[in-house]
Amino acid sequence: MTVPARPFRPVDRDRRRFDLRTTALFFVLLAIILCILSFVARTAVDIVERRPFWACSLAMVCFAAALTGRSRWRRLSVARCARRATETLEAAAERASDTLRAPAPAPAPAPMPAPAEPMAAEAAVAAAPTAPAGVPSGPGVPAPEAAYPGAEPFGSGGAEATVPLDDVVDHAELDPDAFEQAIADLCARDDCRQVEVVGGAGDLGADVTAVTPDGRRVVIQCKRYCDTNKVGSQDMQRFGGTCFTVHEADIAVVVTTSDFTAPALEYAQQCGILCVNGEELSAWTDGTGPRPWDLVGPGV
Repeated sequence: MTVPARPFRPVDRDRRRFDLRTTALFFVLLAIILCILSFVARTAVDIVERRPFWACSLAMVCFAAALTGRSRWRRLSVARCARRATETLEAAAERASDTLRAPAPAPAPAPMPAPAEPMAAEAAVAAAPTAPAGVPSGPGVPAPEAAYPGAEPFGSGGAEATVPLDDVVDHAELDPDAFEQAIADLCARDDCRQVEVVGGAGDLGADVTAVTPDGRRVVIQCKRYCDTNKVGSQDMQRFGGTCFTVHEADIAVVVTTSDFTAPALEYAQQCGILCVNGEELSAWTDGTGPRPWDLVGPGV
């Protein structure tokens, strides 16, 4: 099953950010006000207990004053008072936070000098791979590929070299369905037969199935993950429980645009599952790397 990468959401810079210092000051002021109110309430209770006559007289005076100015009190509400008090506390906390904050001016970035063309050419020549002794090299002569463990050297007579696709495909930019179709197109390009995209609800871990040119059944699970999300051992265990027993795979492959965790690679090695990460997928796509079924010997 494929898991879509989480889309990037632009940050609204005009939106007020959470400020821990301002919030702390706000709650400190609120605690002080609550302490004052509790002290006043406790004092009033003490007055009522000690001098009930004076407390009743004061209550009657307050009640008469409230009846006198009830037309004015109607204009006010508890919610409005609370909102104004909250706004006042937030403004005071922000002013106190601004006075404590002393931002340092950011230095202007230094302009990057453009590299000279002769230096770039020398770096390109130094980075170019060199052919071993006895192997022809030069313009128009392809560079030899490194051999993979358990398989014949890529590009030799035992395994046919793949043909790069006409268009460069960025698999990380594809949606999950398009990524599965891209993997199926790679299999069809490399002379596989009976290529099918079977991913979806109830696929039991199989996204693409195919038959290699030498008649082996390949079952592929596609994991289009972002760079920070690696394929874990749980994903590998779910696929390992169905790829051979349910789908009857001769070769089981997990292809991802990111990478694998160490426990996932260990489990895959124990179960005989091939792992193709983002770099190996790019090499398979442009024809500079092996096909997954080339990593195991014929008839395995």
